[in-house]
Amino acid sequence: MAAANAPIVMQEVLTLPSIGINPQFITFTHVTMESDKYICVRETSPQNSVVIVDMNMPMQPLRRPITADSALMNPNSRILALKAQIPGTTQDHLQVFNIEAKTKIKSHQMPEQVVFWKWITPKMLGLVTQTSVYHWSIEGESEPVKMFDRAANLTNNQIINYRCDPSEKWLVLIGIAPGAPERPQLVKGNMQLFSVDQQRSQALEAHAASFASFKVVGNENPSILISFASKTSNAGQITSKLHVIELGAQPGKPGFTKKQADLFFPPDFADDFPVAMQISQKYNLTYVITKLGLLFVYDLETATAVYRNRISPDPIFLTAEASNIGGFYAVNRRGQVLRATVNEATIIPFISGQLNNLELAVNLAKRGNLPGAENLVVQRFQELFSQTKYKEAAELAAESPQGILRTPETVAKFQSVPVQPGQTPPLLQYFGTLLTRGKLNAFESLELSRLVVNQNKKNLLENWLAEDKLECSEELGDLVKTVDNDLALKIYIKARATPKVVAAFAEKREFDKILIYSKQVGYTPDYLFLLQTILRTDPQGAVNFALMMSQMEGGCPVDYNTITDLFLQRNLIREATAFLLDVLKPNLPEHGFLQTKVLEINLVTYPNVADAILANGMFSHYDRPRIAQLCEKAGLYIRALQHYSELPDIRRVIVNTHAIEPQPLVEFFGTLSREWALECMKDLLLVNLRGNLQIIVQTAKEYSEQLGADACIKLFEQFKSYEGLYFFLGSYLSSSEDPDIHFKYIEAAAKTGQLKEVERVTRESNFYDPEKTKNFLMEAKLPDARPLINVCDRFGFVPDLTHYLYTSNMLRYIEGYVQKVNPGNAPLVVGQLLDDECPEDFIKGLILSVRSLLPVEPLVAECEKRNRLRLLTQFLEHLVSEGSQDVHVHNALGKIIIDSNNNPEHFLTTNPYYDSRVVGKYCEKRDPTLAVVAYRRGQCDDELIDVTNKNSLFKLQARYVVERMDADLWEKVLQPENEYRRQLIDQVVSTALPESKSPEQVSSAVKAFMTADLPHELIELLEKIVLQNSAFSGNFNLQNLLILTAIKADPPRVMDYINRLDNFDGPAVGEVAVEAQLYEEAFAIFKKFNLNVQAVNVLLDNIQSIDRAVEFAFRVEEDAVWSQVAKAQLREGLVSDAIESFIRADDETQFHDVIQAAQNANAYHDLVKYLLMVRQKLKEPKVDGELIFAYAKIDRLGDIEEFILMPNVANLQNVGDRLFDDALYEAAKIIFAFISNWAKLASTLVKLKQFQGAVDAARKANSSKTWKEVCFACVDAEEFRLAQICALNIIIQVDDLEEVSEYYQNRGCFNELISLMESGLGLERAHMGIFTELGVLYARYRPEKLMEHIKLFSTRLNIPKLIRVCDEQHHWKELTYLYIQYDEFDNAATTIMNHSPDAWDHMQFKDVIVKVANVELYYKAVHFYLQEHSDLINDVLHVLALRVDHTRVVDIMRKAGHLHLVKPYMVAVQSNNVAAVNEALNEIYVEEEDYDRLRESVDLHDNFDQIGLAQRIEKHELLEMRRIAAYIYKKAGRWKQSIALSKKDKLYKDAMETCSQSGDRELSEDLLVYFIEQGKKECFASSLFICYDLIRPDVALELAWMNNMIDFAFPYLLQFIREYTSKVDELIKHKIEAQNEEKTKEKEEKDLVAQQNMYAQLLPLALPAPPGMGGPAMGGAYGPPPVPPMGAMGMPPMPPFGMPAMGSY
Repeated sequence: MAAANAPIVMQEVLTLPSIGINPQFITFTHVTMESDKYICVRETSPQNSVVIVDMNMPMQPLRRPITADSALMNPNSRILALKAQIPGTTQDHLQVFNIEAKTKIKSHQMPEQVVFWKWITPKMLGLVTQTSVYHWSIEGESEPVKMFDRAANLTNNQIINYRCDPSEKWLVLIGIAPGAPERPQLVKGNMQLFSVDQQRSQALEAHAASFASFKVVGNENPSILISFASKTSNAGQITSKLHVIELGAQPGKPGFTKKQADLFFPPDFADDFPVAMQISQKYNLTYVITKLGLLFVYDLETATAVYRNRISPDPIFLTAEASNIGGFYAVNRRGQVLRATVNEATIIPFISGQLNNLELAVNLAKRGNLPGAENLVVQRFQELFSQTKYKEAAELAAESPQGILRTPETVAKFQSVPVQPGQTPPLLQYFGTLLTRGKLNAFESLELSRLVVNQNKKNLLENWLAEDKLECSEELGDLVKTVDNDLALKIYIKARATPKVVAAFAEKREFDKILIYSKQVGYTPDYLFLLQTILRTDPQGAVNFALMMSQMEGGCPVDYNTITDLFLQRNLIREATAFLLDVLKPNLPEHGFLQTKVLEINLVTYPNVADAILANGMFSHYDRPRIAQLCEKAGLYIRALQHYSELPDIRRVIVNTHAIEPQPLVEFFGTLSREWALECMKDLLLVNLRGNLQIIVQTAKEYSEQLGADACIKLFEQFKSYEGLYFFLGSYLSSSEDPDIHFKYIEAAAKTGQLKEVERVTRESNFYDPEKTKNFLMEAKLPDARPLINVCDRFGFVPDLTHYLYTSNMLRYIEGYVQKVNPGNAPLVVGQLLDDECPEDFIKGLILSVRSLLPVEPLVAECEKRNRLRLLTQFLEHLVSEGSQDVHVHNALGKIIIDSNNNPEHFLTTNPYYDSRVVGKYCEKRDPTLAVVAYRRGQCDDELIDVTNKNSLFKLQARYVVERMDADLWEKVLQPENEYRRQLIDQVVSTALPESKSPEQVSSAVKAFMTADLPHELIELLEKIVLQNSAFSGNFNLQNLLILTAIKADPPRVMDYINRLDNFDGPAVGEVAVEAQLYEEAFAIFKKFNLNVQAVNVLLDNIQSIDRAVEFAFRVEEDAVWSQVAKAQLREGLVSDAIESFIRADDETQFHDVIQAAQNANAYHDLVKYLLMVRQKLKEPKVDGELIFAYAKIDRLGDIEEFILMPNVANLQNVGDRLFDDALYEAAKIIFAFISNWAKLASTLVKLKQFQGAVDAARKANSSKTWKEVCFACVDAEEFRLAQICALNIIIQVDDLEEVSEYYQNRGCFNELISLMESGLGLERAHMGIFTELGVLYARYRPEKLMEHIKLFSTRLNIPKLIRVCDEQHHWKELTYLYIQYDEFDNAATTIMNHSPDAWDHMQFKDVIVKVANVELYYKAVHFYLQEHSDLINDVLHVLALRVDHTRVVDIMRKAGHLHLVKPYMVAVQSNNVAAVNEALNEIYVEEEDYDRLRESVDLHDNFDQIGLAQRIEKHELLEMRRIAAYIYKKAGRWKQSIALSKKDKLYKDAMETCSQSGDRELSEDLLVYFIEQGKKECFASSLFICYDLIRPDVALELAWMNNMIDFAFPYLLQFIREYTSKVDELIKHKIEAQNEEKTKEKEEKDLVAQQNMYAQLLPLALPAPPGMGGPAMGGAYGPPPVPPMGAMGMPPMPPFGMPAMGSY
C-alpha cells in the first residue's frame, strides 16, 4: 500500500543522535517520554548529565550536569523528577525540581528501592517498589501513600508500565518475565488491575494495557474501559488477543459489551509481543505497538481491526500519547522519534473500500468529523427519511461528518413533511436534536429564531444565546430587532455587523460605547455627525464624547478646533472650556493657538475661570503678550505682571497694589531679575512708603539671596526706614553670620525703641562685633543697661562694665549683675571696684549679699593680688560657721591664720578641709617645719621630699618614708640620681627602722632595698635585724631573704648562713642555690632537710657524678633515688646498669624509654628480665608485645608459643605485623596462625616460599588482595597451577581482572593466561569482563579462535573494548562483525569498504548498508562496488534505491563512464521521474536505437530536457527516432516544428493530430493548403474531420471549390449543417422552458401569499390563535416552497431533546 494512501501516517520527528545523544544511552532505562511535550535522556559519560528535549524546539536540547538513576519530565510543565540510590543502601532519594524557577519543589527518601516510576497525572507520581505501589503528590508536604501490594504474578517481573484511569479509581501495573522453558524467547506478560474503591486486585496475563473513557448510548455518564493485549503460549499453541471491557458498570444504566479480537502476527514475528498501547480519545482508536515495530490499529467500540503495518525496522521500547492529534509518539533503538497520526483524507475510504466496513466508516467519520463518508451518510439519511424515521434521520444529520447534511436543503426537507396531529413536527425534532448536540449554524439559527419570534417566545432566544447554541448573523439580528433591540444589539455584536451595532448604540444614546466598540473591531464611524447629534440634546454628553474621541489611538478623528467651534457656535463656553482643558493637558507646542483661544474666551466672559486656568500653570505655548493685555483690562494685575516681559509695562501695572494680593505680588518679585526687582521696589516705596513697606519687607525677606542683603539694606537706608530695616533684618538674622548684619539689626532695634529685642539679640547672638556693640551701647546711653550687661558679660568686658556702671552711678545694676546675672564674675567686679577706690562697706556688703554663690578662689586671688586679703576675714568665717567645706575657703582662712601666727600648728593638724599642697607651699618661706606638717597631712610626697632636702631635715624624711610604706616613694628616694640617698639610708638604718615595731614597715623597707638593687646595704640592714637579737631575729621570711640576698650578692657567706640559720625554706632556697650554680650549698641544704631525691638530682644533673649518686643511693636506699639514678644511667647509655637500677627501684613507669633504649642497644636479654618484672605490675599491650618481640629477637620461639597460650594482653595483630616487617617470618607465622589472620599468614608463607600453604591460607582469607598477592608470587615462582587456582578467585571481580591480565602478560605468560581465562568461562560468577578479556587475548595471541569466540559469546562481550583491540590488531572481519552486533552500521560499512579483501561479504554488506545513518556512505559504497565488484552494483543500488539521491548516483556513473552498467537500476527507479535518470536512460535508448523504450520513457516521464533531446534525434537516420522528435516538439508546444518534421517524413496523420491538439486555426488551414498543393485529397478530407473544431467552414468550402475537391469536402459539410441545426433547436427549446419557468414562479408567489394567509389555521397546534387569525386547517404540502411557509409547522410541546417546550410560554 502506498504510504500516501495509508490510513496511518508515520513521520520521523527527529533522531536523538542528531542532537548529540550517544546511541548507547538510547535504551529503556535511559530515555523517558511521559507525554508529547518532552523527552528526557539520562547520560553517564563523558559526564553525568540529563538532556531535556522540548518537542516544540527539538533541535535545542537543554543539557544539565545532573547525576541520577532516572529522570522524568512532567507531562505538562517544566518540572523534573529525579531518582538516585543512596550509596551503600537499597534506599532511593526522590527529588522534584521546577526548572524554570530553579527551585526544589519536594524531596523524599524512600525506605526501599523504586524499580519503576511514572507520572500518572501532572500532579502525581506513581512509584513501584519490589513489593508495593505508592502515589506521591507534588503538592503540599505529603509523603508517598501506599496504594496496593504487588500481586504474586508480578514477582521477579520487569515492570514496564503503570497507569491510572482519568478518575484515578482504577490502576493497572504491567510487567514482563522470561517465557516458558519450552519457548523462552516469547516473553510473558503479566498485569495487575486494582480497584481503589473496592481495594481489590485481579491478576491477568497481558503485555500492554490502557484506560479509556467511552460514552455508551443511553447513558449520560461516560463509562471507564480498559483495553489490554496479550500473547500467550499454551501447549505449543500461541494465542494473541485484544480485550476491551468496562470497569465499574453503572447499575440501571446501559453498559458496554465486552469485546475481544485476535492480533495477527506474521510468521516472521512469531516471537514478537506487544510493548505498548495507546488509545486515541479523539477517534476512539486503539494502537497496539510491538517490540519489533508492528502497529495494530483497532476500533475501540467494536474491537474491529482497522490497520496493521510495520512502522519501524528497529525495536521500539517507548511510546507516548499525542492527544492533540489523536496519535502517538514512538522511540526505537536507533533513536528515531516517530509520530503516528491518522490520515484524515484516506482512513474513511480505506475502511469503506478495502475493509468494506461501511458501518464502521460512518461511525468513525461522525466521531472524528472526518471526510470520505459523505455518500454513505447521505444515502443513509435518504433511507431513514423515506422510512419516515425522522428522529433517526435528525440524529444522523446532526452528527454528520463535517456537517454535510446541515444544509438549507435538509431544513427544507424537514419543513416539507406534513405535521401529524399529536406528534412533534419533524422540523422541531431536527432542531431539538441539533440543540442537544451543540451549536446551530447561521441558516439553522435563522430558521429556528423565525419560528420563535413569530410565537413571541423571546426568552427562548435569550436562553439559547446565553448557552451559545445559535450562530449570530446580521439577518438574525434584523429578525430579532423587531421584538427586542437589546437582544438584537447582542446578536449584531457577535455577528460583527458593525454598522448595525453603531446604529443601535446611537439609538440607545450610548455614544461612549460606540468608540469602544469601533476600536475593538477597527470600524470608523462618522464622528462629526455623531458629535453634532449629541450636542443638540446633551451638551455635557457631547463633552464626554469629544474627550473619548481625543483619547483614541491614532489621535482624535476630528480636529480639536472644529470641535471647539461647534461648542462656541452654540455659545457653550463652559463646555468648550472643559473640553479644551482636558485635551490640552499634554501642553504641546502645536496646541498654542487653542491655549490662547481658551484663555481669550474666558478672560472676556469668565475672568475668574481664566485666572484659575493660569494659576494651574497647565499651558505654556499661548500668546503671552495678548493674554497679558487682556488680563490688565480684566483687572487681573498679577496675571498681567506674570505675562508682561517689558520693564515699563511691569512698572505701570505693579503700582496697583490696592488691587493685588500681597502674597502673589511678593511671589512675582521672585520672577524678576535683580535689577528690575530693585527698580520696582523703589517705585513702590516712592509711591507709598508707609502703605507698601510691608510688601517690600516681605519681598526682601523672601528673595534676600537673589537681591542681595546688602542691596536691600541700602534700599532701606536710602529711604531711612529703620523700621523696614528692623523687620527685614529680623528675618534674615537667624540665617546670617555677618557681624555687620547683626550690628545693624541691634542698631535699628535700638533706634526704633525695641529694647527687648536689643536685649534678646545681645544675649543670644554669637556673631556681632562685641567691641563695636559695647561702644555703641555705651554711647547710646540706653535707660536699660541689660543689653550692655549681656555684651560685657558674654565677651569679658566685666571691668569695663563695672567701671561704666560705677561712674554712671548705676550701682543697682552692679548689684543685680553680681547677684542675679553672673555671681561667678563677682571677683572681677570686686577687683575693679577696689581699683576704682569704692568704699569697703559697699564691697563687703556686695560680697556678703552673694555669699555661697561667690567663687572663693578667684576672689581670694583678686584680694591677695591687691594685698587686701584681710578684707575677706568676716566673709570666710561666716562661710565656715555655715558649715562650708570648700577647700578654697579653708585655704584662705589658713593663710590668714599663718600670717597672723595664731597657733598655726593646731590648724594644720586638725583642719581636714584645706589643701595641703597649697597651704604647705604658702608656709615654705615662712616656716619649713609647718610646711612638713602640711605636706605630711596631705601625703604630698614630692613637696615633702623637696622641702626636707632643701632644709636638711633627713630624719623627718626617713621617718616619713618608713611610715609611708609606698613603693613608688621608696623607689624615688633610693634612685641613684638622688644626691641625698646616703644620708637618708643612714637615717633609715640607724633611726627609723630600729624605732619601728611594725613588721609591714620593715617588710616594705626591705622590699624597697631589694627593688633598688642595694644588696650590700640590704645585707647590712638584715644582719642588724636578724642576727642581733632583735624582735625579728627568728622571722622566717627575713632568714630566707638574708640567705637569698647573700646567694645573689655575697656567695661566700651562704654556707655560713646555712649552718647558722634553721628557720628558712629549705626546698625553695635550695632551688635558688641550684639556679645560682651553688651546687654544693644546694646539696647541703637538701641533705639538711632530708630531701634525698632533690639531693641526688643535684649530684646527677648539676655535679654530674653518677658514682657519687650511686654511692648516695646505696646510703639512703630509697626507690625514688634509685629510679633517678636509673634514668640518669639510661640517658648515659648504660642500659644494663640502668635496667639493674630500675629493677632495684622496682620502677615500671619508664618501660617505654627502657624498651627503646634496649632495642637501640640490642640488649634483648636484659630487656626480657626487665619486661618480666614490669608484667608483674602492669597489664600493658605494649609490654606483652615487646616481650614477644624480644623472644623472637633472641630466637626463643618456644617461649613465644608458650607465652601466647598463657593469658596476655598483647596486640598480637600488631606484633605479627611488626615481626613480618622485620623479616622474622617464622615468629610471624606462629602469631598469624594463632590469631587466624589468614591473609597475613598467606603473605608470610609466600615469604617463606611455602606456596601450597599460602594458597590454603588465601582460600581461608578469601580476600581479593590476598588472592592477588599469592597469585603473583606463584606466577613469579612459575607455580602456574597454584597461580591459576588463585587467579580464578580474582577474575570474578571485574575491577581486578585487568590487573591479573597485565601481570601475566608483562611476564610473557600468554598461554597460561589464555588457559586461565578459558577456565574462567565456566565459573558460576563469570561476567562480561572475562569473556571480553579472553577475546582481547585471542585477538593478540590466538587470532584463529577470535571469530568463533565472538559468535558464541557476542551478547556477553564488552563490544566497544573488543572493537578497539580488533582495530589495533587489524582483524577486519571480526571488527565488522562486532560493529554489526553493536549497531554501529556506519563503522561496519566503512570497515568493509576499507578492508574488503578480509571483511567483504556481499550479502552482509547489503544488510549493513541499508542501516547506516551517514548518507555519504551510500555513495562511497557505489564507488566501492564500481571499483571492486561492478557485476553486483545493480544489486546494491536496488537495495539503496529508497535512500540515495538518484541524480548523484547517475552523476557518479556518468563521470566514471559506466552508465550502461547501471541501466537496470535506472529503469527500476525511473518511476520517481528524476531528470538525471530520465536523461541518462534516454541517452542510452538513443545509443541503442531502442525507439520503443524511448517513446515509452518520453510518454511516462516528462522531467528531462525535452527540446535538447528533440534537437538531438530530429536528424537521426531512423524514421521512428525522428517521429519521436516530432512527438516531443508537440508535447513541448512547438507545433510548427512538429508539423514541419512530420511533413518532412510524410507522417501526415501525425501532422493532422498535432494541428488538432494545437488549437491553432492558422496551422490547421495552412495544413489544408499544404495537402492541396501536394495533391493529397484523402489527407485533405481526413484533416477536415480531425481538425473539425478549428477549420472555418467558409475556408474549407472555398478551398474545396477552388481546387475541385467538393466531393472530398461534402462529408464535412453535412456534419456542419447537422450540428448547426441541432444548436438552433436547442435554443428554441431553452426559450420555451424559460417562459414556462417564469409562469411557474408567478404561480408559486401567489401560492405563497395564500399559504401565509392560512398561517392562523395552524397556530392552535402550538398556541391559542391570535384574534382574527382563525381559519380552516391546512392539509399537507407536497413540496417545499422557496420560502419556508410559517404555517406549515405548528409549535406543539417540544420532545425531550434538550430544547424547552414552547407551549409552556
